[in-house]
Amino acid sequence: MKFIYADSLDYVDPNYDFLADRSPNAREAYWDDLYPHEILGYSPYDGLLVSHAIVIGGKYTTAQAMRFRLVGAREFLRYPEEQFPGTWMFGDSGAFSYRNLPEPPYSVDDMVEFYGEAGFTHGCSLDHVIFEFDEQARGSTGGTPEARRRFDLTLENARKFLHATKCLGNRLTPVGVIQGWSPDSMAVAAEKLQAMGYTYLAAGGMAPLRSHQIHTCLQAIREKVRPDIGLHILGFAKADQIFEFARHNITSFDTTSPLLRAFKDSRANYFLPGLNGKLRYYTAIRIPQALENDKLNRLVKIGRITQERLVALERNALASIRAYDQRALGLEQTLDAATEYAEILLTDPDPDARPVSETRLQQLRTGYRATLADRPWKECRCAICSKISVEVAIFRSSNRNKRRGIHNLHVYHHHIKSNERLQNSDAQASLFCH
Repeated sequence: MKFIYADSLDYVDPNYDFLADRSPNAREAYWDDLYPHEILGYSPYDGLLVSHAIVIGGKYTTAQAMRFRLVGAREFLRYPEEQFPGTWMFGDSGAFSYRNLPEPPYSVDDMVEFYGEAGFTHGCSLDHVIFEFDEQARGSTGGTPEARRRFDLTLENARKFLHATKCLGNRLTPVGVIQGWSPDSMAVAAEKLQAMGYTYLAAGGMAPLRSHQIHTCLQAIREKVRPDIGLHILGFAKADQIFEFARHNITSFDTTSPLLRAFKDSRANYFLPGLNGKLRYYTAIRIPQALENDKLNRLVKIGRITQERLVALERNALASIRAYDQRALGLEQTLDAATEYAEILLTDPDPDARPVSETRLQQLRTGYRATLADRPWKECRCAICSKISVEVAIFRSSNRNKRRGIHNLHVYHHHIKSNERLQNSDAQASLFCH
């Protein structure tokens, strides 16, 4: 099972000054920065996924989009096959970005041209996401008129796409995207895609579904297609649970979850390997920049705290964490400094709001205590933790948070591979015993 990382220009400045909290003045974003596979020194994924919607009119600048198509995906992402053999370049349309439009904003020919020019190894057909879900609908029944229209549109685009990709020969593996409003309708779509000639399918619309719903969909799909048909899960949000879905013969999946959780999850945002094939989760210590945080600035403006006091608390929290890392300060004193600053951050700027509850502060302190007591940054030997030590455990600014996300990718990649080895070992032992 291949883990594909959905990239969105997730690079960091290798020369960032953590004490001064700034990049060098001469820094040129992208050109001087490093992708996860560069800063770690190896690829923490089996391939990269890039969406057409990210490149064209999305996060890429016009100049970046032009260069991406001119030099190709691997050169732009500095991900050469010679250095990372066996890795994939996966592409999709980015259907979520145009979910509110009646039609996709580009054509099948646009997608084929995009995949061909950029040198993708795998390209998904042009789909239109369906957000409805009715677990009880059977066969092709159910679905609103709009859901059925998008279902038909996705299949027709897939038919055109498979024909249009023949001009690319064996350079591209076409991937037929499955959309539906129920497990059965997805199975119908999968069966139709197989009949068209697809040997690789991708299940779309999985992100908002609960685990048991995803299981039901994948089981329905697998019952309708041959076992040799490849199956990819698009935008798999439940990355931690991927091995619960292995029984559906998943070939590959893409996710951004390990990196995104570094700055979008308030508690479990720092990964480490655990026991019995599980991950451990820690809470990074939140010390935002006092003069750049909007909420803190509002507190200053309404007179809840002076700017001088705020900056002093920030500096004390940072100094305490760093002193603790050097074993120059005790755990309780460090927790006091971190919690005192956290209390200001948790304060509601509304003049009529209640004070921060003691329960909430104690919950935060408990999370911080586990992180500081275990010193996970000392246990991890990845290129991030080895170089910046405790800075990786501080929730503050993009260069720290993305580095923690890259560390999470490192841990997650090894988690995937070690679990696969364990499963293969168990399977071989079972065969031997029988």
